[in-house]
Amino acid sequence: MDIQGLSDKVVAQDRRALARAITLVESSREDHRAQAAALVEEIRRKAPYQAVRIGLSGTPGVGKSTFIESFGTLLTEQGLRVAVLAVDPSSARSGGSILGDKTRMERLSRNPNAFIRPSPSQTHLGGVARRTREAVALCEGAGFDVILIETVGVGQSETVVAEMSDLFILLLAPAGGDELQGVKRGIMEMADIILVNKADGDLKATATRTCADYSGALRLLRKRPQDPDGFPKAMTVSALEEDGLTKAWEEMCALTDWRRENGHFEGRRAAQSRFWFEEEVKQVLLAQLQSPTARAAMDQLGMDVANGAASPTAAAQRMLQNLSKR
Repeated sequence: MDIQGLSDKVVAQDRRALARAITLVESSREDHRAQAAALVEEIRRKAPYQAVRIGLSGTPGVGKSTFIESFGTLLTEQGLRVAVLAVDPSSARSGGSILGDKTRMERLSRNPNAFIRPSPSQTHLGGVARRTREAVALCEGAGFDVILIETVGVGQSETVVAEMSDLFILLLAPAGGDELQGVKRGIMEMADIILVNKADGDLKATATRTCADYSGALRLLRKRPQDPDGFPKAMTVSALEEDGLTKAWEEMCALTDWRRENGHFEGRRAAQSRFWFEEEVKQVLLAQLQSPTARAAMDQLGMDVANGAASPTAAAQRMLQNLSKR
């Protein structure tokens, strides 16, 4: 593959080239991994552009796709270019994914200033695909102003997206929990802004009460150094009626500007780069276990453990010793 030519087209905002580039970085083939690394570095050198990365999480059915379509349309109407990286859950049996987010966002998918890319989560935990971070870098190189990262919506453990975004937005449904639910650790501690969606019709009053519950819960959490006064905060929105979206975007901009002015923005990105360096090292080490020699050793040691000839701890130590000698 012509990496030089592909990177030039991506930087020139060729949408088809961007789609091909993301397909390349999502490939697990060893030769493709080397090309993908070279492509990301080339684009980073040619276009050191920084978009606002917004991670979006929430339970299934909370209206993430509807929110992204309404919110993305609002941003494009302000002259911004928006990329949406939607991660779809993969089947534990077949490994397949529906990848239907683009179909749900029919209006936004036709917008020339928007780019929507659904990707399978495969076996990666944390609500995002393993190569979503590299796809974000490609979208930045293609000149997008805002990148929305939609997670699969798996619950409290869905915090990996916070390690690749500047703002972490948590979408909740009306009656989605009381104040005690709001102080639970995990995803609540990672959220910068909580948006209670579906605040319309008969659910408007319920959404207002839910927002009040979570606002009280946020005041009980330990204050983070990267937050100005009043953050994190809870707000109500209606993606269906497009109500409250402008106010939510203003709050996101205010938080981003404050972090830039106080040095937290760049510091956070530096910490995220360090995090992903360590994750990449771990993944490379895990990949060594998939080699034929390692699989054969694992099978033999596994049989020893099953037969009671060795304990799991002792067998694991022998396996690690074998790997260190290679």
